Amino acid sequence: MKKLSIIIPCYNEEKTLADVIEQVTSAKTSGLAMEIIVVDDCSSDKSLQIAENIAKNNDLVQVHTHAVNQGKGAALCAGFKAATGDLIIVQDADMEYDPNDFEKLLKPILTGQADIVYGSRFLDRNATEAHYVIHGLANRFLTGLSNILTGLKLTDMETCYKLVPKTLLDKITITENRFGIEPEITAKLSQLNPKPRFQEVAVSYTNRSYEEGKKIGWKDGFSAIRCILKFNLQK
Repeated sequence: MKKLSIIIPCYNEEKTLADVIEQVTSAKTSGLAMEIIVVDDCSSDKSLQIAENIAKNNDLVQVHTHAVNQGKGAALCAGFKAATGDLIIVQDADMEYDPNDFEKLLKPILTGQADIVYGSRFLDRNATEAHYVIHGLANRFLTGLSNILTGLKLTDMETCYKLVPKTLLDKITITENRFGIEPEITAKLSQLNPKPRFQEVAVSYTNRSYEEGKKIGWKDGFSAIRCILKFNLQK
């Protein structure tokens, strides 16, 4: 393992994008080189301009764009395709997750204890206080339903922080363009043969409000249920 690819999907995040990239750039990665891939999903604000200006002065950063808005899943797929690292992780552009957790996430893989590592927002009780109650309950329900069908014992299937070797991501085909990518990835990775070893570590989390730009909504919750059933039952 020599390089970590950090994929940052971005849609109208002009207020936080520069700070997120700065935090990612300065994060410790247990000696791994890093590349930062920003995928702008046809933002209507200044996000793309901000990303391109940063990339001009930071060799670690590359920028990809979509001509039309396609959704987080599509942005991630573009980032996965462009990635050249041995390991891939997603970093949301909204500052809800802290890149200082990268080393905690990397450790189980680099020490041979796990093949895939998820960053759980629920393993640390203090972190759950940052959730809206309804979001916390919804996440627990979706994770529980996913666990029943995958046989995994996760506490946070919907987490942004999924650290996966590129060799494993290359073995699955992702079809969901929106937030359904989370249960789809989990289902399809769990079906690989031999089955990868999943592990969770606690990560910090600062929930933002809809007024601050949060995008996931109740419709995405129903879509997640559909995806959990679809991708686990239609093998």
